[in-house]
Amino acid sequence: MPTYTITELAREFDITPRAIRFYEDQGLLSPSREGAGGRNRVYLPRDRTRLKLTLRGKRLGLSLSEIRSLVDMYESPKDTEAQMHRFLTVLAQHRETLEQQREDIEMSLSEITAHEEECKRLLAERQAAASQ
Repeated sequence: MPTYTITELAREFDITPRAIRFYEDQGLLSPSREGAGGRNRVYLPRDRTRLKLTLRGKRLGLSLSEIRSLVDMYESPKDTEAQMHRFLTVLAQHRETLEQQREDIEMSLSEITAHEEECKRLLAERQAAASQ
């Protein structure tokens, strides 16, 4: 069975070893320890897969608790239908959050546009008044 060092995983996934240690602290990864005093982390293919799923979840914008919940489900392949339903629920909730954020951003941009137009109008009036 292949094993991986923290440096190998960091290089493969283009992240820092510190990020990997953070995911370990969050309970997403659990490498074994080797060497003097257990200094060296040894990651198994399971850890590599969990890291890959974690990074995929982060790209989707999921929280670490959502990611942990989903990744933990895949530890037990007993009922993949339940896993898929759970994943769909998490994705639907995340979609709802993003759509609300998009609506909020559109509203903010609209307000910024209105303020910009008002400022430009006022500046144009002052310039017109000053040139008379």
